[in-house]
Amino acid sequence: MRSIFAAAALISICLAAPALAQETKAGDLVISQPWSRATPKGAPVGGGWLVIHNNGSTPDTLLGGAADFAKDVQVHEMSMDNGVMKMRQLEKGLVIPAGGTVELKPGGYHLMILGLKRPLTQGETARIDLNFEHAGKTPVDFKVGGIGDKGPAPMGAAGMMKMDDKK
Repeated sequence: MRSIFAAAALISICLAAPALAQETKAGDLVISQPWSRATPKGAPVGGGWLVIHNNGSTPDTLLGGAADFAKDVQVHEMSMDNGVMKMRQLEKGLVIPAGGTVELKPGGYHLMILGLKRPLTQGETARIDLNFEHAGKTPVDFKVGGIGDKGPAPMGAAGMMKMDDKK
């Protein structure tokens, strides 16, 4: 009987997990999973990653942003060219297609936080005001993880089962 209740609790937690994730809405856009990494003292740059979903019928464009702890926040892209990793600023921004989702993640699209005025510290929340062509200025709180973090851990049944096994 106890295992039936445990299974029911596990299922309800897994189904509720998406509702627990941090989301910011800006017009037709839904911004989720914003995160950054801690930076060493004296580092001039940092990075930011997130997921943007456009529920609207017209595209929007992420143009960049601003933060009180940095001189500038730009949209960049990393790509491979003949085996060489290249990074470039997307000067016209990053299009979020109508009805589409764009993920900013390490090794791809990302926010480049330039001219850090102070280090980003693990455990803090760093506010960045994102600027969209249509949705406008949108404040988003980025959770700062450790220097080597790979991003938010997916919450699913497998992860919950591992947690449950530690009893």
